[in-house]
Formats: sequence, C-alpha cells, structure tokens
Amino acid sequence: MAENKNIVLTGMPGSGKTTVGQKLADKLTGYDFIDTDKKIEQENGLSVTEIFNSYGEKYFRRLENEKIKQIAQTRNQIISLGGGAFENKESRKVLLKNAVVIYLKTTPYAIIRRIQAQTHRPLLEGAVLNKRITEILKEREKNYAKAHYTVDTDDKTAYDVVEEILKIYRVK
Repeated sequence: MAENKNIVLTGMPGSGKTTVGQKLADKLTGYDFIDTDKKIEQENGLSVTEIFNSYGEKYFRRLENEKIKQIAQTRNQIISLGGGAFENKESRKVLLKNAVVIYLKTTPYAIIRRIQAQTHRPLLEGAVLNKRITEILKEREKNYAKAHYTVDTDDKTAYDVVEEILKIYRVK
C-alpha cells in the first residue's frame, strides 16, 4: 500500500467524488472520509452556495485552499474535493506531493444525467447545463489531467469505480 497516504478524488461536480469516496473509506480499514465542501460548510455555518452568493467565489476558493492545506498534512484520509479545488496551483501542488490523486473523469452528458435534479451547485445554477458543463470541463481538464491517475466513471457504478481505485492504490 502507498505508505498510508491520503487518496484524493478530483473531478467535475457529478463525477461521483463524494459517493465513491464514502464507499472507498468503507473498504479501506483505518481510513476516514472527508468532503472538503462539507467541512467548509460545517466550519462556516453556511452552504457553499450561500458562501458564493454572500462573499463570492474568490472568498470561497481562499477558504477551500486553506482547508486543503490543513487536510493534506493528515494521513489515512479519503478526500473528496470540490469540483474547482484542483484549479488552485497551491492546492494542486500540496495534494500531488502528499496524496495519491485520482481524477474521476466524466463526460458532460453523464454529469447532466447525474446532477440535473440537484440545486446545490453554485457554478451550474441558472445556466444552460450542457453548455456550461462543457465550458467548465474544458477549462479544468488540463489541471485534472495532472492527477496521478484517471478513472473513467461513465456507465460505471460507484462500486465499479471503487474497485478500480483499489487496484490502483494497492499496486502503487
């Protein structure tokens, strides 16, 4: 095993980071699950959407970067990042150094299928979903590709994705 390093899941909203992360933590003895967005919400008493609306994206990204730097110092964590967290150069650097980073790659079509009924995605609210998701994915793809590993999630169950990650992690 990879020296009990953290496992970080990055990717677009709707790629399955939270669902896969929780199931992965259940499979790996001694590992805990952390969702960075949920941690920020708990510590600030506001949802991510409320933080975006009240203070702006820049403020949220600063909170997110600080939380990631803090979490990156720990071990035995499965960490689900917010969809834009890996865009921050400082966050990306610390995560790539201190964790096994896995990009959950998902097509815009699959993302839309998964999130169309959700209302807690601040960058996707009020937009023509397919166009907006395609734009965001295009912007982020170059940084997502810097992850140590990529796992395609389209047409796979969360359990299938977990099994792929376990194979990667145990070989590492």
